[in-house]
Amino acid sequence: MIFGYARVSTTGQSLDAQVEQLKAAGAERIFSETASGAIGSRDQLRRVIAKLDAGDVLIVTRLDRLARSTRDLLNTLATISSRNAAFRSLAETWADTTTPHGRLMVTLLAGIAEFERELILERTREGTRRAKEAGVQLGRKPKLTHHQRREILARVRAGEESDQDIARSYNVSRWTIMRLAQEVRREQLDAQQLAAKIV
Repeated sequence: MIFGYARVSTTGQSLDAQVEQLKAAGAERIFSETASGAIGSRDQLRRVIAKLDAGDVLIVTRLDRLARSTRDLLNTLATISSRNAAFRSLAETWADTTTPHGRLMVTLLAGIAEFERELILERTREGTRRAKEAGVQLGRKPKLTHHQRREILARVRAGEESDQDIARSYNVSRWTIMRLAQEVRREQLDAQQLAAKIV
């Protein structure tokens, strides 16, 4: 069976032209919706893919009706392929997995997308490495300075205040103080164990 999928982004747009093109291309059943291209908002696309059986074909008028990015397109095509179904775009004739040529083109696209992803990862790793070498602090800014941490540890060791009271005085969460307090408690436990061994 040939299924069609039509989508417009806003209610002011009409699906009529897409539906007519899909019918002219042989679509026997058409799923349509008004939704942004965001993956989570395409209920009708999920429905039509769930209906696909082996040998079925899903057609769209243009690739941007199906996916917003190369990665999204490849993921959607992989899902269609996993159902032993095929895909065809009317405007982009190379995107036709019913033909060997179309399958080759999609495979090449997947390879290029993977290559691009690897290049981005490599550039990111290189940038991170250079930043570390330059002494740049990575990640979010610490909530407490080294001086404040020392003060807090001393106050926790003294044991005269609750974690909540200390947290309020530094405008941080109680959990931040509790993590520091765990360090103190580990130190105290280690000291007790060492003392027990000596005695």
